[in-house]
Amino acid sequence: MEAVMVMVMAYLPKVALAVAVAAAFWFGGKIAEAVIRRAAEKDSQRRDILLLLGRSAAFGLSGFGVVCGLGTLGVDVTAIIAGLGLTGFALGFALKDMLSSALAGVMLLLSRPFVSGDRILVTGFEGIVQGVDLRYVTLADGDKKYLVPNSAVIANPVTVLPREAPAAAE
Repeated sequence: MEAVMVMVMAYLPKVALAVAVAAAFWFGGKIAEAVIRRAAEKDSQRRDILLLLGRSAAFGLSGFGVVCGLGTLGVDVTAIIAGLGLTGFALGFALKDMLSSALAGVMLLLSRPFVSGDRILVTGFEGIVQGVDLRYVTLADGDKKYLVPNSAVIANPVTVLPREAPAAAE
């Protein structure tokens, strides 16, 4: 029994350090998310992309902290990292169309070639831009609504049409 206590006491500092490392990365992720959220409140045009970036930073730092904490414990993390890499590759291959639209959505949200309220023509669809999210550009044309995949918007020419002038009061 005494030998077990000696082993526990010898291993306890490593466990405490591993938990501290993981907690520090988790806390750092929350701070990064809060800073980015504050920036998003000031920039309403890029709010969506900034909030996504903040959540991604928090998630990424937390995951990195777990892997670092396990490494601090003495766990061989090379297999974990290789497994995460292979899983990422498989998911990326399986979800390539969705990821293509999501990355195109990020590019559209960052570059802002058109904004809500603009009338555009893309891939044969014409309408007023209602919104841009990570998967689609939503166009409205009268009673019709078109959801054009972002990957199609990025890959094809987009014509931004002049805004219609409001009717003059007579």
